[in-house]
Amino acid sequence: MLLDAEDSQLVLVDYQERLLPALSDGALALANAVRLARMAILMEVPVLGTEQNPEKLGPNAPELRLLCQKTLAKMSFGAVSDGLADWLRPLVKQQGGNARSLPKHLQKPAASPQGRQTIVIAGCEAHVCLLQTALELIEQEFDVWVVTDACASRTERNRDAAFDRLAGAGAELVTTEMVAFEWLRSADHPLFREVHALIK
Repeated sequence: MLLDAEDSQLVLVDYQERLLPALSDGALALANAVRLARMAILMEVPVLGTEQNPEKLGPNAPELRLLCQKTLAKMSFGAVSDGLADWLRPLVKQQGGNARSLPKHLQKPAASPQGRQTIVIAGCEAHVCLLQTALELIEQEFDVWVVTDACASRTERNRDAAFDRLAGAGAELVTTEMVAFEWLRSADHPLFREVHALIK
């Protein structure tokens, strides 16, 4: 199964200025997250961010925050607990009129939420907020793809343990370039040159 840009949403977890310097490969993870966000915008993939306790840890790095359509401030380590899934799923439209005015056999069934079910996710720290958010999204029946080279933890061991656990839970592990070329699918894509320039 390949990623489909038309079914994807990008979630970037806690690239906060006060946190990044303490992380192994934090600068590289941020650079790849910025690349992902720019590619997503080119390909009309929604980009959402989260910030853990921003009053204490500060906002996300400004170059990334500007690329997010919305940023969720959260206190829970897993962003779904603080409302992320509501942002990722479109609201179900309520039927107009009084449902009791029609016999049951004439009432239309409630619309089911549709939309982009594939969540491409990356973030910090991989073994805490990224891990818990991704696991919660899997529990919410989203298809979760973790961009490993855009994730960081204080230690490589913690980061790698998170990837092992996520793979075991059903997440797909990918890299920034894998996402780019799967969203494009072909060198004939009209945005190929622009996306390719971002990953060179």
